[in-house]
Amino acid sequence: MKIFNAIKSINPNADIAIRGSDIDTCEIDWLNGTAEISKADIQTKMAELETAYDNNAYQRTRAAAYSEVKEQLDLLYHDMAADKGDKTGEWFKAVKKVKDDNPKS
Repeated sequence: MKIFNAIKSINPNADIAIRGSDIDTCEIDWLNGTAEISKADIQTKMAELETAYDNNAYQRTRAAAYSEVKEQLDLLYHDMAADKGDKTGEWFKAVKKVKDDNPKS
């Protein structure tokens, strides 16, 4: 799948068939006139995609840590309720905790 994603990242219109999952030993069929991409270029793109994925780990962790939107909206509503003099800031505290626990780096 990494090889496929790298090729499609270089050429979104590529029509290919890949046999094997190791870039050094796999066989790639370039179909329907798709221009061949060198394995070195594919390896470079694979490394770029892996780095981008690793650099965004905090986003995936944060997304999993946040409460569901309906729960966040309920907290926010209670924090902003006009007839409530004791605004707690619970929504802000919950969101800030997730951000603090999962920094961008």
